[in-house]
Amino acid sequence: MRRRDAASVRRFRPPWHVEQIDGGFKVLDASGRALVYIYARDTREQADIAKVLTFDEARRIAVNVARLPGLLGPTTN
Repeated sequence: MRRRDAASVRRFRPPWHVEQIDGGFKVLDASGRALVYIYARDTREQADIAKVLTFDEARRIAVNVARLPGLLGPTTN
């Protein structure tokens, strides 16, 4: 397979969606495979101590990660 052809094949089927988990969020593909875990704490102070994000920051990042397949455009499989 040529490099260009390999790049056009998507391993992680869209749509991607976000689920809240204890301590953060995860982004899953259409088959339920976890792609990203984003950890968070309730307050800025707790987040700074744990060196993670707040829940609001983590949610915004997770939502934007879940939008990536749409931004990349359609592929021919």
